[in-house]
Amino acid sequence: MSNAMLTVDGLQYSNWSREIFEQMREGGVDAVHATLVYHETIRETLSRMGEWNRRFEEHADLIMPVRQPGDIRRARQQGRIGIFLGAQNCSPIEDDIDMVEIMRDLGLLIMQLTYNNQSLLACGCYEAEDSGITRFGRQVIREMNRVGMVIDMSHSGERSTLEAIELSSRPVIISHANPASFHPAKRNKSDKVLRAIAECDGLLGFSAYPFHLKNGPDCTLAEYCEMIARTADLMGVEHLGMGTDLCQNQPTSVLEWMRNGRWSKDMDYGEGSATNAGWPAPLPWLRDSRDFPSLIGGLRDVGFSEREVAGIMGQNWVALLERTATPRQCLNQAA
Repeated sequence: MSNAMLTVDGLQYSNWSREIFEQMREGGVDAVHATLVYHETIRETLSRMGEWNRRFEEHADLIMPVRQPGDIRRARQQGRIGIFLGAQNCSPIEDDIDMVEIMRDLGLLIMQLTYNNQSLLACGCYEAEDSGITRFGRQVIREMNRVGMVIDMSHSGERSTLEAIELSSRPVIISHANPASFHPAKRNKSDKVLRAIAECDGLLGFSAYPFHLKNGPDCTLAEYCEMIARTADLMGVEHLGMGTDLCQNQPTSVLEWMRNGRWSKDMDYGEGSATNAGWPAPLPWLRDSRDFPSLIGGLRDVGFSEREVAGIMGQNWVALLERTATPRQCLNQAA
C-alpha cells in the first residue's frame, strides 16, 4: 500500500472505461462516489447496477464495490479503487418506501432527495418556490437513517435542505457544490446552509464543475483553494471534502438527459444557456483524476496542514460514511 494520503472523490459521473480507472489509479484516487442514476426508474436502476457488476468483473484488478465504509480501506490495501454508488434523484425508489432498504442492500449508499425539480420527497433548487420536505419525504428520511443510506441535498432548494437536516437523525451531506458567496449559481449553497451542514456533522464536497465556479473554466487553482480555505473558516475543516463532478468523455446526449429527463418537451439548459448549451470547457488544472496531486499542492499553498489536507482529500469522506452509512442494526450489534 502506498504511503500517499488516502484520496476520495465524492462525486463523478464519467463515461466509465478501463482508461478512466487507470487514470484514477495513476492520480492516487482510492475511492469514488459514482453517480448511478439521474431520472431512472426502479427497473432501469437495476440495469445500471448490472452494468457496474460487469465492470467489477471485467476490471477486478482495478476496481471493487464499496458496500460498507470499511471497504474503502480494504480497496486501498488491495491496490484497487473503491466505487460507492449514489443516486442524484429519488427516482430509484419511485413511490415505494420499501425500496429504500432494498436499494441500500444492493449497494446504493447515497441518494439525493431531488434533482433540481420538485420530487415526491423535496423541492429542487430550480423551482420558484421551495415547499420543503413532503409527507413522503419525512418517512423516507427516517428510513434512510435506519438503513444507513446517506442523504444528499446537492440539487435541493434551501428550505428543503434545512428541513432535511432538522428531520434527519444522521449527518446530511452536499456531495458536490460550492459556497454561493464564491459564485452565485443556483446550485451553490448559502452560508446558512453550510453552517447547518457543519452543525449536523455532515460534509460539503467541493465541485470543480466550471458552472459552479467564479470565472467558469478560467477559475484558477489558487482561487479554488482559497475558496476552500474561506469555507474552512465557516464550517471547520473536518466537514470538507472533494466532490469534483467530473463527467469525462460523456456525450451531449447524457447532459441533456441530466437536464431534461422525461419531464420537458422544451430544452432545459440547466446552468448553461442556448448559446452555451454543451459541456463547459474543462479546468486546465483538473482535466481528469491524474491531476489530483495538483489539488494537494494547492491546498498546501493556502496554508492547510498535512493533517488538514489529508482530511479534505479523503479522510473526512471516510469518517462521514463511517458515521452515516452504517445500518442501525450493525451499530446495535457493535455496541
